[in-house]
Amino acid sequence: MSHPVEATAATQSAFALAQRQWFLPGRPQLLLCNNPAMDNKDDSLPHGIVPMQYAFFGPDGTLDLGAFRAQVEACVRAGVQGIAILGLATEVSKLTREERSALLAEASATIGRRLPLSVTVFGRTPEEQIEFVREAERAGAASVVLQPPRIAGMDEAALLRFFGRVIDAAGIAAGIQNAPEYIGIGLGIESIETLRRVHANFRVLKGEGSAMLIRRTIEQTGGTLAVLNGRAGLELPDNFRAGCRGMIPGAESCDVLASVWGGLQAGGSAVEAAEARYREVLPLLTFLMQSMDQILCYGKRLLARRIGLDEVHDRAPAQAPTAFGLACLERHAARLPAWP
Repeated sequence: MSHPVEATAATQSAFALAQRQWFLPGRPQLLLCNNPAMDNKDDSLPHGIVPMQYAFFGPDGTLDLGAFRAQVEACVRAGVQGIAILGLATEVSKLTREERSALLAEASATIGRRLPLSVTVFGRTPEEQIEFVREAERAGAASVVLQPPRIAGMDEAALLRFFGRVIDAAGIAAGIQNAPEYIGIGLGIESIETLRRVHANFRVLKGEGSAMLIRRTIEQTGGTLAVLNGRAGLELPDNFRAGCRGMIPGAESCDVLASVWGGLQAGGSAVEAAEARYREVLPLLTFLMQSMDQILCYGKRLLARRIGLDEVHDRAPAQAPTAFGLACLERHAARLPAWP
């Protein structure tokens, strides 16, 4: 059995070797303790903290555009770097085509030109997605992120062709959401690299995986894509160090996460303070990200309370809050500051 000091020395030696290997000829020059993705000065691409907006509903089940508008405005005040809409946290699969258009128009009007707007595109056919991409362009969106169609049995080759058609038709920066764990369909790293090589307008990737997976994806694509991760902001510091250009969390704690991201970017003594802030919010993020149903149930209620909205009404099918769940949420949320 090895002595603890010997084990530590061996670990440090292995880490030092790994560091040297990153800079072997032919490897992408991605720094371990920096974020080279932020050297890309194209601010039209999503970067930093870009909270995905929730959809709010009234007691009668219709969209509550007033609550949605208040959410967008609150996120702008929180110091985020962009706004994202119509993803999984927006419950896009529950929305009609007209409702998606209404949220797009509301977000665009509320943001104006203050922040870039990233629009997730939902649809079963390339033609349907292209039509909504055109609408997003007219609304002033800076980028679009394509969701895979919900078509049972679609293989990676068919999905590549689907994405390629829509990406080539887009007049603004286009990307994909790769979240097979949540959507049930997605691309492997090799297929993502193929998409990047063949379609020049493929510029953004929204992942929903571990920082380790994100790192491998960035390596495989040579750091050429604007890669962002979701998952409510889990592993934010490690995602930053992996080379993520940003994170797309829920809106409920985007003020704290924007502060953390800013501290990591600043470097020096600010990093330690940012890590400490992140440790404070991590139990909340872990509680929320047990499933998409859970973050929709409790994350939306937390945001509503923090920014002064009325009672939250769910659109079925939806997870109902429990007394125990609300007590957990209350305990975790007590660590949060007042909303800016």
